[in-house]
Amino acid sequence: MKLYGIPNCDTVKKARTWLNDAGLAYDWHDFKKNGVSAELLQGWIAQAGWEKLVNKAGTTWRKLSDAEKAAVVDADSAIALMLAQPSVIKRPVLDSNGTISVGFSTDRYEALLK
Repeated sequence: MKLYGIPNCDTVKKARTWLNDAGLAYDWHDFKKNGVSAELLQGWIAQAGWEKLVNKAGTTWRKLSDAEKAAVVDADSAIALMLAQPSVIKRPVLDSNGTISVGFSTDRYEALLK
């Protein structure tokens, strides 16, 4: 199991705490330090859709120009943005045996992991 995100994100902190409290081991991948690949993003998009991965409620999205926002219209343009600005990826992304979960909720994690 692998958890992707950035360490100072409150939602990522909640997910990490939940996983630790549940005694579940996971590998940690920091977007800021380790980046993401186009191949990884393509796999996530195949499962979750690019619309779910682009965090339009976050600070990074809000700081984009209107033209940059308008340019995100499909998977390819979303991947280009996420590669350039990994902080725009909705966090955390949990990969559990190839099944992707985007964002965190205790109900979703319990259903996926227990």
